[in-house]
Amino acid sequence: MRKWNLAVAATFLLLSACSDKETSKEPAKPVKKAAAAEKVEHAVPELPFSYPLTGIGSQTEPDNRAFAVVVNNFPKARPQSGLNQADIIYELLAEGDVTRFLAVYQSEKPVSIGPVRSARDYYIEIAKGLDSIFIAHGYSVEAKKMLNSGYIDHLNGMVYDGTLFKRASFRKAPHNSYIPYENIVKGAEKNGFKLSPAPKAFKFLTEKEVAHIDGRIALSAFVSYGTKTYSPTYKYDPSIGKYKRYINGELMVDLDTKQPILLDNIFIAEMSHTPAGPGGLRDIDLKSGGKGYLFQKGKVIEVDWLNDNGRIIPVKDGNEASLVPGKTWVNIIPANPGIAKSITIEEN
Repeated sequence: MRKWNLAVAATFLLLSACSDKETSKEPAKPVKKAAAAEKVEHAVPELPFSYPLTGIGSQTEPDNRAFAVVVNNFPKARPQSGLNQADIIYELLAEGDVTRFLAVYQSEKPVSIGPVRSARDYYIEIAKGLDSIFIAHGYSVEAKKMLNSGYIDHLNGMVYDGTLFKRASFRKAPHNSYIPYENIVKGAEKNGFKLSPAPKAFKFLTEKEVAHIDGRIALSAFVSYGTKTYSPTYKYDPSIGKYKRYINGELMVDLDTKQPILLDNIFIAEMSHTPAGPGGLRDIDLKSGGKGYLFQKGKVIEVDWLNDNGRIIPVKDGNEASLVPGKTWVNIIPANPGIAKSITIEEN
């Protein structure tokens, strides 16, 4: 009898074990299916188009024309509005050791841009190279001649002060002229300016190429314009893969959103600067080509620059150097003293 009980018990345990094995196998298939479903859910479709000045993907083809706005960089004009939404910003000396920006917009439409400041001929030339509608408030003698000749479609605060251009009450002239993006569109339509096509695209790296960027480590770069008041420092933030811009140790942010200016490419080009009149005005040679640096993802390479039908482009080994998709800042500095003496690069 005892032997039978033991046999029954053994049989019962064997059946239980088999039952448990079968039960443990059942969830296996649903788990695999759930994982597969999760993969599909997180797959990011490749967008069919991209913005020409940033390389960022777009669901629809961007065909709108770019707007190029001269933005004030005097200390009393800081922080500025709308710079964080510019696709590409060019910084050049406007008079003496004072720099100004040419902020170019195509992929984004900021509510307000400014303070807007007066034109120089080389800002006009850069805007023309991108087939932009040019926006400024005031002008040098040479710039006025170019604008009056119809060289470029433009809107100027000297004509539209108080209408298309608005004066801010919290700042004093000439540091308080702003233009809403919608007023640029209104002004362009009023003057019969075409609002298309989009500018010619720059070359951009693929996602795989971005992950394998060459160059020496460059986590910080100081660009000297002769005085600390106008000399920026760029610091790479590896946590976000972008550069932040500082002036006098202070992070550069947007006035309205308080968001920092975040950059994916820093392109520095040295160009010949020659005196052109009283007050520190100068001519800048935008055509002859020269030396440059290109900072991307915490690394830097030496490049040349060329004028490609009005577009200032970085060149490596005879070919246009590709940019990281995103926003770009271009510093144009005097060839004397030049890049070797004007740029300080640190690895940490």
